[in-house]
Amino acid sequence: MNQPATPLVESRDVSVHYTRWVGSRRRTVYALDDFSIAVAPGETVGLVGESGCGKSTAGRALLGAVKPTKGRVLFAGRDVTGLTRRNWRAMRRHVQMIFQDPYSALNPRIKIRDSIAEPFLVHTRKRGAELDAAVVELLEMVGMTAGAADKYPHAFSGGQRQRIVIARALALHPSFLVADEATAALDVSIQAQIVNLMVELKDTVGLSYLFISHNLAVVRHVSDRVAIMYLGHLMEIGSHRDIYENPTHPYSQALLSAVPVPDPTTRGSRQPLRGDLPSPMDPPKGCRFNTRCPLAVDQCFHERPPLTERSSGHLVACWVN
Repeated sequence: MNQPATPLVESRDVSVHYTRWVGSRRRTVYALDDFSIAVAPGETVGLVGESGCGKSTAGRALLGAVKPTKGRVLFAGRDVTGLTRRNWRAMRRHVQMIFQDPYSALNPRIKIRDSIAEPFLVHTRKRGAELDAAVVELLEMVGMTAGAADKYPHAFSGGQRQRIVIARALALHPSFLVADEATAALDVSIQAQIVNLMVELKDTVGLSYLFISHNLAVVRHVSDRVAIMYLGHLMEIGSHRDIYENPTHPYSQALLSAVPVPDPTTRGSRQPLRGDLPSPMDPPKGCRFNTRCPLAVDQCFHERPPLTERSSGHLVACWVN
């Protein structure tokens, strides 16, 4: 697999399986299988796919919030898979997450000042006037006023709360952020503001992102590379130009054909997916997409296709295309 030369964050064949009881039977949920991806310093990698395909699990595995069943996660070349809870606490300075619902991410009983100050209190010795100045600086960095520090979360709109959550995530100057559907709960006009803010911060602060979303238009705007996921497996990875102008996997083609075209005179050639998403407790053998793929051949039902490089940096897991 073609990885960036000097990845900041890298996963190597990471799998996450959960065991649960269904009635009297013990079943395994295959949330993530052999997930290998790398994010270079200053790069944004978009991760897209249907709901329930394992995108959030992948992000949490990279941040140590979920322990892999197998595989390794590396940060700046260091294997962090087996870090203790105490050591992961130190790693939090370098990796952070932006959640989908900003209201749930903030404690409604404490002021914004205290929410943003918490990382400083846990990880640094900043106190008093120095701490207050740091909070105000972060608020202004994300386009909020200093007066916001003395208010509670309910006093703000969804977009403002998301700005506050981003400010808190930036408190310790992390180098890697996982944005898990960070704009999904916002109005379209507010989504654009938050996306533009994240792009601006990437350049000014020097961030790398794993940008998880089902909104392909947003992903195209923010991402340097795009990874397509289906039922815990990566189907295709490439530059945003590779994916949007030359999608190769049948699943990628179907996803992109469903993106609305903002021109009523243009008729798209939509390729609707047949059937339903299989259960992660009973995934298909061979290619995970074989039950819905219009091009599936006999080999697709027996052998899982590896990610194979079709052109420079463009990898596809498909026996047919």
